Amino acid sequence: MNVKSQRIDPRELKRLSVLQSHRTLLAIGFDWALIASAIAFSKYMQHPLAYIAAVLIIAGRMHAFGCLMHEAAHYRIIKNRKVSDWMSDLLLAWPIMATVDGYRMNHLVHHQHTNTDEDPDWAAKLGMTQFTFPQKVWRGVVQLLGYLVAINSVRDILHMAKRIAKHDRSTRTYKLLRISFYIAAAVIFSVFGLWTDVTLYWLVPFFTFFCLFLYVRSVAEHFGSMDYSDELGSSRTVYPHLWEKLFFAPHNINYHLEHHLYPGVPYYNLPELHAVLMTNPNYASRAHITRGYTTGLASECFAPNAPLLPAHHPVSY
Repeated sequence: MNVKSQRIDPRELKRLSVLQSHRTLLAIGFDWALIASAIAFSKYMQHPLAYIAAVLIIAGRMHAFGCLMHEAAHYRIIKNRKVSDWMSDLLLAWPIMATVDGYRMNHLVHHQHTNTDEDPDWAAKLGMTQFTFPQKVWRGVVQLLGYLVAINSVRDILHMAKRIAKHDRSTRTYKLLRISFYIAAAVIFSVFGLWTDVTLYWLVPFFTFFCLFLYVRSVAEHFGSMDYSDELGSSRTVYPHLWEKLFFAPHNINYHLEHHLYPGVPYYNLPELHAVLMTNPNYASRAHITRGYTTGLASECFAPNAPLLPAHHPVSY
């Protein structure tokens, strides 16, 4: 019996791995409805605070799209994989300038070689100041401000696009369909005079808070006070504050340790999986669990007495 089967009854794991496609379809509909509601509220109120609230909510739902795209990369949306990929591209990935298969190519290798030199995420972030901890608090603040003025966002987008392009296996037909999607959107925006709204309610959230939320989640998953010598200490689960779920942890993405151990479990069953695993004393004592993104994670990453520039990146195991 391997270690993973000792942590949870295989029959329980099988039950938790069963897809309930209607839950994900409802989640996709809810996310789009929330975006539409935020835009309508802002336009009705015509107030700067209402607009800022809309930007935050829309960016949070963009992050939610990314989290559900992550589910699609693991084939955890619906059973029909072809339909799942096309639906996820149209409703989740393409609107945030991504593709399911491009993300999948990178992400599944990350799972196979987590936090080692063969992990593309690890290798890409190795030595980057924004992923080297501990840091002084002011450096962390500068990083976050860099996203709010879009400088860091553009940097991250170009960096990821370059990485994904190296392993692009999409067909010419797929590329033409994707380009057609963006051209059709541009034509619709032009015909109906929507470019101002698109800029205010899509491009601004995308290049500011959406990329900021992605960065914070990326740090939370594998960086800052981690024990890379232990499988249970090299990925982090975060107990988010209620408001943080809307922005940093949509669709249970905060249960990252559990996801790495059992990637076949869909997002809606991760809380139950976590609860089952926590009944195992060995797991509960070793699992890296942090309380809050803005509290616990911040305290693990930023220290007042940290060196001006961190000396080195943690050694992979």
